[in-house]
Amino acid sequence: AAVLLAVAMRYVIPRVVASMARSQELLLIFALAWGVALAALGEWAGFSKEAGAFMAGFSLASTPFREAINARLTGIRDFLLLFFFIELGSKLEMSTLGAELWPAAVLSLFVLIGNPLIVMAIMGYMGYRRRTGFLAGLTVAQISEFSIVFVAMGITLGHVGVTALGLTTLVGLITITISTYMILYSHPLYERLAPWLRWFERKSPHRELAVEDDADRKAEADILVFGMGRYGGRLLQRLHAQGVAALGVDFDPEAVRDWHDKGVPMRFGDAEDPDFLESLPLKDARWVVSTLPQVESNRALLHALRASGYTGQVAVAVRDEHQARVLAEAGIDRIFNLFDDAAELATRKVCEALTGGPRPPAGP
Repeated sequence: AAVLLAVAMRYVIPRVVASMARSQELLLIFALAWGVALAALGEWAGFSKEAGAFMAGFSLASTPFREAINARLTGIRDFLLLFFFIELGSKLEMSTLGAELWPAAVLSLFVLIGNPLIVMAIMGYMGYRRRTGFLAGLTVAQISEFSIVFVAMGITLGHVGVTALGLTTLVGLITITISTYMILYSHPLYERLAPWLRWFERKSPHRELAVEDDADRKAEADILVFGMGRYGGRLLQRLHAQGVAALGVDFDPEAVRDWHDKGVPMRFGDAEDPDFLESLPLKDARWVVSTLPQVESNRALLHALRASGYTGQVAVAVRDEHQARVLAEAGIDRIFNLFDDAAELATRKVCEALTGGPRPPAGP
């Protein structure tokens, strides 16, 4: 059965899905039928329905249309999950949960602390900075709903008792709740724990440094541009075309490689990492322009720049008036309002076309 499924995933499923993708409704019906068919096949073969459904999802995920399938199935999945967890809850014995509190607390501490430490150790060994490992490690500081699914399968097969479901549910509730706030406040947590995390970083984080070119690391710049999105990338490209010594910074290695291949000096790193900022040519830079979309990220960048001794000007691109007001109060020297500036430029060009001459800019 496994061999037949592998052959189908390699040769049959991609062609069938490609033909079904011409109609979104037909693609949805096929995905549902394929999942039900493999679930029934799994139970007929002596496995479980869950194992068959897992293989169905695995096979569909290997196709180029997995995003479209996932988007169509999201509503149905969430609706059916409601009944699944209701069924699991009906199997819980509330009288036994009290006895599971201490084991659940110990296991939760292991997941909340042990998982991030393991990820940090692995990523540090692979050559990533400790900040990267810490932020990545917090994302695995919980058990997922699949743990509850597997325990439910074990109960059905008679491999584990009902008490295991209560223990797993408690651990899930504790870790999912706490890890949510750990991820939400990941940057303040890192700032407090950074001195104790040096053990998880090599002297030379070669994996992140490999993204950069030696010439880029030695490059001097009058302007540093943080964030290589549509606005930041175009800004850096035009500055570079005008002969301005500008250096781009982004946390996406693919973006760094793409812009570097275009001949634009780039550095890979986290704008909110004070250790990384110390490696930038801040002494030579007269301007720092941030196009990061989050207000908190821009405030953290400003704080890190001041802590690093940067004395130049800081400009930020904002999306609305609320962001402009908050960042102006934080001490940003110059605010670029993307939509207002674009509207002003468009208005000026339209007026010039109507009047045949330049029109002075409106506003202060």
